[in-house]
Amino acid sequence: MHCHESTGSGRCRFHYKRTRRTEVSIPVLKIACVDLTHEQTSTRLQHVIDDERAWTAHDIDPDNCILKIGSEAESEILRVVEQMRLNPLPKLLRTPSQFNMPAMSQIMKKSKALVAKGLGVAVIDALPLDQFDQNDAVALFWVLGQLLGRPVAQKWDGTMLYDVRDTGQPYSYGVRGSYTNVELFFHTDNAFGIVPPHYVGLMCVQPAAKGGTSRFCSLYSVHNRMLTDYTRQLERLYRPLLWDRQAEHARGQPKVALAPMFRFDGERLTARANVSLVRKGYEVAEVSMDAETSDALDALEFVADNPSLWFELPLERGHLQYLNNLEVGHYRSEFTDHSDPTLKRHLVRMWHRDTGYPTYDG
Repeated sequence: MHCHESTGSGRCRFHYKRTRRTEVSIPVLKIACVDLTHEQTSTRLQHVIDDERAWTAHDIDPDNCILKIGSEAESEILRVVEQMRLNPLPKLLRTPSQFNMPAMSQIMKKSKALVAKGLGVAVIDALPLDQFDQNDAVALFWVLGQLLGRPVAQKWDGTMLYDVRDTGQPYSYGVRGSYTNVELFFHTDNAFGIVPPHYVGLMCVQPAAKGGTSRFCSLYSVHNRMLTDYTRQLERLYRPLLWDRQAEHARGQPKVALAPMFRFDGERLTARANVSLVRKGYEVAEVSMDAETSDALDALEFVADNPSLWFELPLERGHLQYLNNLEVGHYRSEFTDHSDPTLKRHLVRMWHRDTGYPTYDG
């Protein structure tokens, strides 16, 4: 396998050189790992999926993912915010049952249907953020998110509402990509986690001055292309890989996890997807990555980067973006911030999962 030509995104074009298939096992590790190899499935998806789960860019009208907030829902939002102001309570104690909001409940119900059983992506356009302060906005986002699913911790320390913004730190061990302005290739959130979230929600408080574009792809469609064109590389992704845990663990606990990327239970394909964190996982574990694993990661990047598989949606001030974190990969382009600190890109994120514990490890 060799990488010769540069694509427009700066990644390399993938050229496959046919080699004899070899079974590769993980070498003896120099450090401990979280063993998630029980997720390795004996059954693998060996035929192309051609139903609505495997959509491509040609199938998508992005407008079908956008739900507009009308005047009735907006008035309802303002009443909810006023009620919160008159009855102070910590954000995390707020629940939907405390408020009468039938219009927004219906919008969230439609969002859940799109995310869980539709394309896997929904954007609500948009909260009237100019009519109340940021603290009110975050509390409202917390309440609405519970209509999609149970919130769960996004950091080992129990953080439930997570600020996504560039801190100026380099993308490295212990510094998540969400704290930087770098390009984040197609991935799923917390791909290295013991129990990843089922759904991800974002509220845009402030977009970037330039860049920060959101893209989405069906991991079923990525799987289809790999099954057709890079069968051996795909097979490697069904076997355990090393993942950098990004320092989201108790002191003294393993820095890496060992888990497959793709799983198939006979009916549903799910994925842990983040090529960058696999590469970092091998570095952190001080394990040399074998050629078969490297080729598989290259193939996945090359396939997912094809514009025929993804579509873009705006993420503007006041937008709420929800997505299926097990079946849809999402991408963020590199961005440039405003010079004015008050206008720097700022998103607030929630994770949702209705199984296991609400703690980070689940």
